[in-house]
Amino acid sequence: MNKKSWVWSISALALLWAGNALALDTKAKNMILMDYTTGEYLFEKNASDPIPPASMSKLMTIYVLFDKLRNGSLSLDDTFKVSENAWRKGGAPSGGSTMFLAIGDEVKVDELLKGIIIQSGNDACIVAAENIAGDEDSFVDIMNHKAQELGLKNSHFANVTGLPHPDHRMSVEDLAKLAQRIISEFPQFYHLFSQKEFTYNNIKQGNRNPLLYSMPYADGLKTGHTEEAGFCLTASAKKGDRRIIGVMTGLASNKERSEEADKVMSWAFREYDNYNLIEKGRKIADLPVQYGVNKTVPLVVSQDVVKTIRKSLRNQVKLVASYDKPVRAPIEMGQQLGVLKIEVPGSEVMEVPLIAGQTINKVGLWGKMVANVKYLLIGDL
Repeated sequence: MNKKSWVWSISALALLWAGNALALDTKAKNMILMDYTTGEYLFEKNASDPIPPASMSKLMTIYVLFDKLRNGSLSLDDTFKVSENAWRKGGAPSGGSTMFLAIGDEVKVDELLKGIIIQSGNDACIVAAENIAGDEDSFVDIMNHKAQELGLKNSHFANVTGLPHPDHRMSVEDLAKLAQRIISEFPQFYHLFSQKEFTYNNIKQGNRNPLLYSMPYADGLKTGHTEEAGFCLTASAKKGDRRIIGVMTGLASNKERSEEADKVMSWAFREYDNYNLIEKGRKIADLPVQYGVNKTVPLVVSQDVVKTIRKSLRNQVKLVASYDKPVRAPIEMGQQLGVLKIEVPGSEVMEVPLIAGQTINKVGLWGKMVANVKYLLIGDL
């Protein structure tokens, strides 16, 4: 068989890129910027390091609650009772973020969710954990199991609040992946993250996400702050059809967090875009077929290919199709016959299967004999 390649360049692939001076500089200790649609990383800094996530880890507490609402084991109208432990450990006496629940309060799940998402209430997290799992440790077991299911490889939880603990760690990469899952899996609840204020017990508190006030297209997700973690943020913003997720930690102040978040999210929208490089079903070639009822089989792209590309490199993409020919019948529709490689300067090569566009049955014994004779006479199968 002969190896053949089909090459299509949006333009010539540049060997050197003069625009590389536009690299992002950040004050954050850890950071990741992710395109929501493609899952591609636009920027990374210590992204896989397990670090103290502070209240950003409440996103896992929230995910578990959303998951239980989805499977029907929990309802927004369910009512939970506030224990003295939840009040003392997570409420006003603790000095941390609180929803200002009172001992003995009967509070709806709908209100607890708002207390966690908007007010970052530690008390609300503990109340939810105790009423769902019996105690906080049992709920934490659920969180750790769910993290494994979601493929969060650098996350381990020791509590439901994000309060300092040596065994409570997440990476900014895991936080970005978790944010992506929350947005995609729970659109019916996602609007809560952009709600700017919530009042409980006649105490009104504002959402602590600074981007909600400075960036018109920001709509989530969660802030965090402890002395060890610094000022942190898991952010999401949608501009037109594009959504960017950004996670940052280790900033020195609320002001610095706000300025840095605005800067890096604006940079991501300005410097990158999503491009439809090739559509599903596009025919790349007609491959000759040995011993088939048809002489050729169409080789087609198996999926739409959308990539997040730096705008300055959009004309430097190279697509290379590689396949063997001829192929031997029988051939099933959808059978992989080659691979399409997408090359972008500075990025890992992406590979997409090339598949048969139709089924080709094998000829019978007589047909095979005719084909062999033909090959002996003129060298053409």
